[in-house]
Amino acid sequence: MISMRYDSTKLPIQSLLRPVSEAGIVLARLDERIGRSPIGGGWIERSHFTDACASLWIDGELVHLEDLVLHDAGHDIRAPSHELTIARDVLRTRRRIASQSPAWALSPEGLRSLRGTDLRSGNAYSPDSKKTDNDLMSSLETKGNDRGTFSSAFDAELAEIDAVLARTEAVLADVTGPARSYPRERESLAYDLDWNEDERLDEWRGVLRQNHDLPPVLQALIAFDAWTELAVLQHAPWLGRLLAASILREEGVTTAAHLGAFNLGLKSVSVDRRRHRDRETRLLASAQGLIMAAEIGLKEHDRLALARQMMERKLVGRRSSSKLPALVDLVMEKPIVSSGMVSQILDVTPQAARRILAELGLREVTGRGRFQAWGII
Repeated sequence: MISMRYDSTKLPIQSLLRPVSEAGIVLARLDERIGRSPIGGGWIERSHFTDACASLWIDGELVHLEDLVLHDAGHDIRAPSHELTIARDVLRTRRRIASQSPAWALSPEGLRSLRGTDLRSGNAYSPDSKKTDNDLMSSLETKGNDRGTFSSAFDAELAEIDAVLARTEAVLADVTGPARSYPRERESLAYDLDWNEDERLDEWRGVLRQNHDLPPVLQALIAFDAWTELAVLQHAPWLGRLLAASILREEGVTTAAHLGAFNLGLKSVSVDRRRHRDRETRLLASAQGLIMAAEIGLKEHDRLALARQMMERKLVGRRSSSKLPALVDLVMEKPIVSSGMVSQILDVTPQAARRILAELGLREVTGRGRFQAWGII
């Protein structure tokens, strides 16, 4: 049994009316601008990265935007930390919610799917993902047939060695891969076994149903506050903030492609107000966070639009085969880019990647001699 209930019958409506109204207006203005903008898609992709880093900041962890972008592209310059792995999970979850229908995240199917994902690694474990020895041998034989192998006893012995190595890799992947159903003794090291997440989630969904007739912005604020107070999931407090943003998307405050950067706005609100014992103070702080998120988004859009205009001037007179237009699109979507990312995405050599980065006049943002990255930051 959960130790508390969330009572939403006595809300400070009078004090919330003005900030809720202001938040709705500025969010609508942002959404209108993004929906009509030629850089709207790039702005949305960038917001996924910045909001994911802000989510970790709110939970007391620090993840650099540069590290998250490179990790997402598979170009890490160091072994990813635990915090970086969580930030990647937030990033992927944001993208997943935004790619689905507006009502999906809060539907029973959506909640079940989001909870069913291993929130520490971003992957769902399935026993069917393990390869059997026969599957491995079949795969090796197929590769061998493609090369005309098994034509001698020596080749057959090599194939057997390959099979042993493949089985070893499968075992190691099973041990170090996504979380499985560990024994109860091992689970107790990381989880409170008396923490009934299903019951807490049912209570939270009951709060949503009870306040369904309220204005969408107020619904989102209450949903976020209830999720925090009920502590629905032990190891994924960040999911509640994404679900609160999903309410705005479902109710039409933001478009289907735009998932509000709730975390980014909350980052600008003091922790004392966000975690205050008084609910009215917390709700007002969350409303301010939504307003700040929209205002930051508007400023970022205008900055990116101006930067694109400046870069497009350098495209005048270029050959139709030039990679510069594709590079402009790339830097509008990614807060930073590395030469390796440019080389892989634009299918050019590393030397050509560095050359066109210099031609576009991007700023090197790391200050390093190696593992450099560029952006319009």
